[in-house]
Amino acid sequence: MDVIFNLLFTSPMGLLSLFAILFMIGMAIYLVSWYKRKMNDPDE
Repeated sequence: MDVIFNLLFTSPMGLLSLFAILFMIGMAIYLVSWYKRKMNDPDE
């Protein structure tokens, strides 16, 4: 397990993968909150 974390946090490819994973999680949280807000809006 240490080898995986070492590759993830030290190599350029690992850092890009980590950024992509975090970006997708953040985008999913944003979209879910946006959709919920749009569903609860009675004007649209």
